[in-house]
This record gives sequence, structure tokens and C-alpha cells, in this order.
Amino acid sequence: MIQPLAYIHPEAKIAQNVVIEPFVTIHKDVEIGEGTWIGSNVTIMDGARIGKNCKIYPGAVISGEPQDLKFEGEVTTAEIGDNTTIRECVTINRGTKDRYKTVVGKNCLIQAYSHIAHDCFVGDNCIFSNSSTLAGHITVGDYVVLAGMVAVHQFCTIGSHAFVAGGTLVRKDVPPFIKAAREPIAYAGINSVGLRRRGFTSEQINEVQNIYRVLFVQNSNLSKAIDIIEAEYEATEVRDEILTFVRNSNRGIVKGFSQGKSSI
Repeated sequence: MIQPLAYIHPEAKIAQNVVIEPFVTIHKDVEIGEGTWIGSNVTIMDGARIGKNCKIYPGAVISGEPQDLKFEGEVTTAEIGDNTTIRECVTINRGTKDRYKTVVGKNCLIQAYSHIAHDCFVGDNCIFSNSSTLAGHITVGDYVVLAGMVAVHQFCTIGSHAFVAGGTLVRKDVPPFIKAAREPIAYAGINSVGLRRRGFTSEQINEVQNIYRVLFVQNSNLSKAIDIIEAEYEATEVRDEILTFVRNSNRGIVKGFSQGKSSI
């Protein structure tokens, strides 16, 4: 169902059962999958690739040009996975020649006034609470939860199943399975509630807790902590995901308890 007060470029590719409310503007190079609902006053610009059964609420702008002075008009995309909900006034910019696309995965909830900048890759099943902001070139794993008004510095990485507390400024990489909070940002325990909800066993949760106790609580330097974990903990999918993340961190990971006390 397409309301007559909406503008849709004749070359946009819209599935037959998409609902488009009044005052929507859809540009030329746009694809929208079956069952998606587009609320009134949404603007969908060139490069948007929107999946099936998505919901996009009034005032959102999808695939706007990057707010990057290096952008030279290259052909790039902003891709939204199936079953993702984008609430009021969210802005998602398309990519630049760095990654050539911005991606938001499947089954995500991006709440009102959030911003996802150019060249961000967001995994599946993520929740961004109101006014969460990603600068450019950020990678977010699956099942990540950002509470309200989280701001993430460009080029940071947030690991899968992490939780970042409201109002946190993320200037360092956040490893998988943890909670991060405080100012400056620091380790605040493991995301045990989230892990239980997603079917992690008690043994796996205990393993995560023990590994991060070595990394963040025992005050070993990082390279020594990695050596201890490799020597004392059997190789598992969980252990290896943590170690791979820590080794590959470009910005450095968040600090532990004793190093990241609040300055307030």
C-alpha cells in the first residue's frame, strides 16, 4: 500500500506488499524488501538496501551522504537487515571508499534519535537505546546493547554480547561478553544476564568470568594475562573469541577495575 502523498522515484525497487505512509520520499537507487513498513516523513536516499519485514518510523533518514569531508561522491550503500526496527528520527549514513557500505544487521532495534555514521558495521540482534551515537568506521558484534546516550569514538570495536551503560563515552575497544561503564570507560563485570537470556550455560558463563578475572582484576599486564589464559584455560570457542579480540584490538581495550575508576 503506497499513499498518494508519498514520492517514490520510478526506478526505486519496492516489493509489492511494502506499506509506505504519506510524505515519505524515496530516491532512485533504493531497494526495499517484502513486508516492510515505512512511516510518514521518512527519507530514504540513494544507496539504501532495506530488507524484509523492517519497520522505519517517522522522521528517520536512511542512506544520507556521509558527514565526512573525504567523501567524493563515490557509489556506496547503507544496508538494513531483515526484521530490523528503526525508530523516530534515526539517521544512518551510507559508506565511503573505506568500506563502501554501512551495515545494520538483522533483528536489530535502533531507538529514537540514534545515529549510525558512515562505514559502520553493526551485527545481528543489537539494541541501541535512545540517542546512541556511532562515529565512522565502527564495528559492533552481534547481540550488543548500547544504553541511552552512549557515544562511540570512530574506529572502535565492540565485541559480541557486550553491554555499554547509559551515557558512557566509548574511546577504547570493548571486548565480548562484558559490561562497560564509568568515566573513563572501564570493565564493570561480565554481561551475565544477557548471556543467560541467550542460552549460555553456567559453565560457559563461569569460564567468561574467570578469563576476565585474569585480564582485568589480577592486575597482570596484558601480554602476561594472555599467556596465563592460554596456559591455564582449555581452548574453547569462548576463550578463543576473547583472546582473538584482545590481540586484534587497534585502539586498545577498556581498562580494568583498578585502572578505570570514576573521575567524578
